[in-house]
Amino acid sequence: MRIGELAATVGVTTRTVRHYHHQGLLPEPERRPNGYREYTLRHAVVLARIRRLTELGLGLAEVRDVLAEDAGKDLVEVLTELDADLARQEAAIRERRERLRALLETEGAVTAEGPVSPRLAALLKDMASVSDSPMAAKDREMLALIETTAEPEGREQLMEALGSALSAPGGRDRALAAYALLDELADAEPDDPQVAEAARALADCLPRDLFPEPVEVDPDNPFLRAFYADFAPAQAEAIRRTLRILMEGNGP
Repeated sequence: MRIGELAATVGVTTRTVRHYHHQGLLPEPERRPNGYREYTLRHAVVLARIRRLTELGLGLAEVRDVLAEDAGKDLVEVLTELDADLARQEAAIRERRERLRALLETEGAVTAEGPVSPRLAALLKDMASVSDSPMAAKDREMLALIETTAEPEGREQLMEALGSALSAPGGRDRALAAYALLDELADAEPDDPQVAEAARALADCLPRDLFPEPVEVDPDNPFLRAFYADFAPAQAEAIRRTLRILMEGNGP
């Protein structure tokens, strides 16, 4: 058989046959006096076996182990490992689908900042009344970032504290007023008198136990530098003062 005939018999392409030659899976046939390679029935048997193994999901290295006479693993062991790996993949896919289903079924989970968890989606929904504020938009982005990067315990504490503050009597009105003050600082200088007012208004929106224990803020922290740089100078100064107010409230 010529290479095209062999490929057609087994149901693969000639390119696949050549690739298996290159990988050392399929022995090269002898050449006839006219220079053409002549494939035998044995080549077809081996090629068909390679096809069956790859269709089961084995990689070429695993196929090589199965085909090798001195293989360290027999076919049963290789297929058992493959079955276990597929089971892990199935479990991971089921978990991802459950998370996707929860997101799709939760109102507000798929947002411009999303996807976010149902817990954060509920919090963002409570902030809907200030959705047209540029500062509120930055706040939502920051909450999505925190949800992604924070440790689970700290993330839950933060979401619980913010949710309680927002749902408290007058909580939305205080948030709306604070965002408005911060928005007005977009073109102001850091020493503008309104900076102190905005800082106090923002601090009044947040729970005093946002920092359960005293926290040392490193001014050279790379994340904090990037965080403050994302705001206008006066806005960044107002946020710095807000953090100081909150931490001083938890001092000894």
